[in-house]
Amino acid sequence: MTPELTMLTWVVILHLVCWVPYILNRVMVEGLVGAVGYPDDPKPLAPWAARAKKAHYNSVENLVAFAAMVLILHAVGISNETTVMACTVYFWARLAHYLVYAAGIPWLRTLAYFVGWLCTVALVLQVL
Repeated sequence: MTPELTMLTWVVILHLVCWVPYILNRVMVEGLVGAVGYPDDPKPLAPWAARAKKAHYNSVENLVAFAAMVLILHAVGISNETTVMACTVYFWARLAHYLVYAAGIPWLRTLAYFVGWLCTVALVLQVL
């Protein structure tokens, strides 16, 4: 497996676990029955959990472009220092984005998002 596909795998794993903290908060707030049901008037999540949920949604939205670019690079046989670095930095930027978003640190959240976006742009430029 190429380093880019390895990093894509780690990004997917990150996405697979990002929902756990805010769902656990939902269970704590609503109880198990409320968390798995559709309450008419759900209790609000803790502020950090609401931010974690938003960070997870943002991450899923950005995964589409990142994953598509990694797969395109793989299909056309492009793998170099730039693509490996961009994929590695993307993973760490998305992890940082999730953590600082949940923690409520706005400037670092924006910086981490922008770094991840730049990594995806770098992949696009390698194909072009």
